[in-house]
Amino acid sequence: MRLVILGGPGAGKGTQTARLAQTLGLVCISTGDILRQAIASQTELGQQVQAKVAQGELVPDTAMIQFIRERLLQPDVAHGWILEGYPRTAFQAEELDFLLDDLQQQLDKAIWLEASATVLMARSLSRGRMDDRPDAIQRRITLFEECTTPLIDYYQFRDRLIRVSAEPAIDQVEATILAHLKV
Repeated sequence: MRLVILGGPGAGKGTQTARLAQTLGLVCISTGDILRQAIASQTELGQQVQAKVAQGELVPDTAMIQFIRERLLQPDVAHGWILEGYPRTAFQAEELDFLLDDLQQQLDKAIWLEASATVLMARSLSRGRMDDRPDAIQRRITLFEECTTPLIDYYQFRDRLIRVSAEPAIDQVEATILAHLKV
């Protein structure tokens, strides 16, 4: 099974990715973790995106596609994965489909975790990450909201979208997702 999990900053993508990966036997691929690791390791690509990440801006599409390609070529993901935090735009979704075609893979479902901006801000502030400053979080929420409709439309048109409220308890959100996946 190959899944993407989408939602605003603080929607619970990382939490649900970890839980679903364990339940379904999939490899977690977190774009946030990939970016933080590349920045901390000061890789060439990491250095290129460091300022954007610090300001709460979206990483350029060409860099993100390169990060994703490198990760999907690793042998541990051959039997299935769940990708968290990517794609964030309809263009990226289309690029991901092109990449998967190139790798002879196909995306099964896109899980959309919906939460209000108030919930997203509160959850993000409670994480205590260095890049979770109120101004950066608000910028990420704003950028996310601007990209939302085209991304929803992209996956809905392809009959791959699962919409789930991210506001109930963690167990309830997971149960709702699993019910939609029919597993």
